[in-house]
Amino acid sequence: MGVAVSGWLLARTVAEHGQLGVVSGTALAVTLARRLQLGDSDGRLRHALRHFPLPGVVERILDAYFRPVTKAESEPYRLTPMPVLAPGRGFLELTVLANFAEVFLAKEGHRGVVGVNLLEKIQLPTLPSLFGAMLAGVDYVLMGAGIPRAIPGALDRLSKGEVAELKIDVQGAEANEEFHSKFDPMAFMEGTPLGELKRPYFLGIVGSATLAMTLAKKSSGRVDGFVVEGDTAGGHNAPPRGALQLSAAGEPIYGPRDIPDLEKIRALGLPFWLAGSYGRPGRLRDALAVGAAGIQVGTAFAFCEESGISPELKERAIALSRAGEARVFTDPVASPTGFPFKVVELDGTISGADEYAERERICDLGYLRHLYRREDGSVGYRCPSEPVEDYVRKGGAREDTVGRKCVCNGLPATVGLGQVRTVTELELPLVTAGNDVRDIAQFLAPGRMSYRAADVIRCLLREEVVPATGAVNPERVPDSV
Repeated sequence: MGVAVSGWLLARTVAEHGQLGVVSGTALAVTLARRLQLGDSDGRLRHALRHFPLPGVVERILDAYFRPVTKAESEPYRLTPMPVLAPGRGFLELTVLANFAEVFLAKEGHRGVVGVNLLEKIQLPTLPSLFGAMLAGVDYVLMGAGIPRAIPGALDRLSKGEVAELKIDVQGAEANEEFHSKFDPMAFMEGTPLGELKRPYFLGIVGSATLAMTLAKKSSGRVDGFVVEGDTAGGHNAPPRGALQLSAAGEPIYGPRDIPDLEKIRALGLPFWLAGSYGRPGRLRDALAVGAAGIQVGTAFAFCEESGISPELKERAIALSRAGEARVFTDPVASPTGFPFKVVELDGTISGADEYAERERICDLGYLRHLYRREDGSVGYRCPSEPVEDYVRKGGAREDTVGRKCVCNGLPATVGLGQVRTVTELELPLVTAGNDVRDIAQFLAPGRMSYRAADVIRCLLREEVVPATGAVNPERVPDSV
């Protein structure tokens, strides 16, 4: 769900309605720091921070970022530390605290369940992010965009207060070399008693039976289930199997080999949820019929009132859906990760090549940077979306920079937290959603131009829609989403 699209308010609302509410854990350090600089007008963030067990950490973060009076619109946000292999205390504290606050607020005031979603492709903040979420009692961890085999074991160790370690991908590393990210809960707590933390359930997000089997059999700890995601889901998609072929429109072509083998996944004996174009009435019934435990829904919630997307962008997307003109483009090169990335085609965003060409390349957040081995054996950082000459100077191939977009800066702009570049210019948003964006107008009540998360849940839990009127049939409600 992008950066802060599925924030604490949306996750809490979904959880209050008896479903699993999921917080996007991507770049939460950035969103916390920027919202504090905007003054935290409703006081919710500072309310959450008061419950953090280390007051000294809270005091340092507030001193660094909180502005009692919101910053001027023309004033840039203070930047946060970039993720690196051996981060300093400032990055760790901000990351742990941000994940704690988001999960704390999502869980407060109800007995529902809350998860956090992270990307395997963004490895460096993972351990402090997990620890912060676990301090707040997160119930589930969902992770995809790679093969997160080490995460179950890391959850086991963090729950016991033990040092957790992840092997980090470093381009050009020699056969006998390994690089690791480490996090020591006891060192972070500075002597404050921790006790054993609840170990959250772990769900791997997979696009194939092969990946599900790999996670089930070769992970470092217990895997509790899977989200099986098809290529019509939003955000990052798994690349097509085999050689990449593009359609006439320039999108990756997916074929029969890319359809997950649900029979093999079901044979693993673990629950699974289906994702990708399941945000419409009747699709839950379809999922249950093939043995799934339920469905994962993102796009429908992304444009509801409780999501973090700026109201103006929601209004435009809903209007396009009403007119039958909402479109997404599966961009094969936009994301620095190398994974196909779905972007919503909206004017005033960087979804188009012309709009993005006008943007001066800059890399100042660094979450999607690639680590690479320098000649002296040390680790360097480069991103195909950074200034081209900088990337080439660091040994990157010039052709890898073509068409790349700054996802790190575009996604925060989508939720109203875009960096100020000049007195009159802000970073433009980058909106991601699944193919179901064309259908989001179905959740509107007559005479309304917006809808709430409860409207989505109510609609999806109905067994069928009466075609003549569009009204839902309330006679039978399946058990879960």
